[in-house]
Amino acid sequence: MKEINLEVLSREEIGKEKIKTVRKAGFVPGVVYGEGKKSRAIKVDKKIFIRLLKEHHGENIIINLDIGGEAKKTKDNNVLIKELQRDPVTEDILHVDFQQISLTKEIQVKVPVVAKGEPIGVKQDGGSLSHILWELEIECLPTQIPQNIEVEVSNLKINDAVHIKDLSIPKGVKVLHDPDLIVLSVAPPVKEVVEEVPVEGAPTEPEVIKEKKEVPEEGKEGLPAGKVGKEEKKEEKKEEKKAEEKK
Repeated sequence: MKEINLEVLSREEIGKEKIKTVRKAGFVPGVVYGEGKKSRAIKVDKKIFIRLLKEHHGENIIINLDIGGEAKKTKDNNVLIKELQRDPVTEDILHVDFQQISLTKEIQVKVPVVAKGEPIGVKQDGGSLSHILWELEIECLPTQIPQNIEVEVSNLKINDAVHIKDLSIPKGVKVLHDPDLIVLSVAPPVKEVVEEVPVEGAPTEPEVIKEKKEVPEEGKEGLPAGKVGKEEKKEEKKEEKKAEEKK
C-alpha cells in the first residue's frame, strides 16, 4: 500500500459564493472527516492534487495530510480519498472528501477487477469476454488494500465463467460479495440474421387467382325458383282476365 504526503490548508471560506473564490484562486475545496472526530474544512492546491491523482489513478492510497503547516505525521493524519465531485460537463474537480482512518482498524473499500490475458473462446472461437463486476467491495486493514484484483482468463472457453469464489484473494482481505456471483464470462459469438432481399427482375411465385363460383341457375332467366313461381302466377292471371273480357 502506497503512502504519500500532501500539504493542505485550513479553509475559512464557507458557503457557495466563497467556495467560488477558493476555486478561482487555484484551490480545490474539501473536507476531512472521521469516525468520532470533528470535520475540518480544507483546501488543496489544484495542480498538486491533479498531479497526485494522475500518478495514482484508480488506486486506494494512504495520504498523510499536513494541515496548515502542522506537519504532524501521526495516525490521526492518515486519510483516504473517499469521494471526488466533478463538473458533469468539464470533468473539473469541484470538491474532495478525505476520510480519516486508523492503520490498525479494518475498513471497507472498493478495488478494481482486472482481466489478464485473452480467453481461448475469444481468440479461437470468436466469442466475447463479458466483464460483469468491475469492482469488488472488500474489507481489510488500510495497509493491506490491494491495488487491484487480477483475474487470469486465458484458459476460458465459450460459456466458461469466473465466480467470486474462484478468485485469488490476497491474505488478510475479505470480499463482501456472494461467492457465487459471476465476475467474468465468455459469451458465444452472435450470429447475424441476414434478410433475403428479392432481386429486381427475378421470377416470383405465381399469383393464385381464385375463380368465382358460378351459382347454378334455378328457374328461368337465372332467377331464383321462388321468384320464377310468382312471375308465372302473374302471367296466368293476366291471361285469365283477358279471356273473361272477350266473353
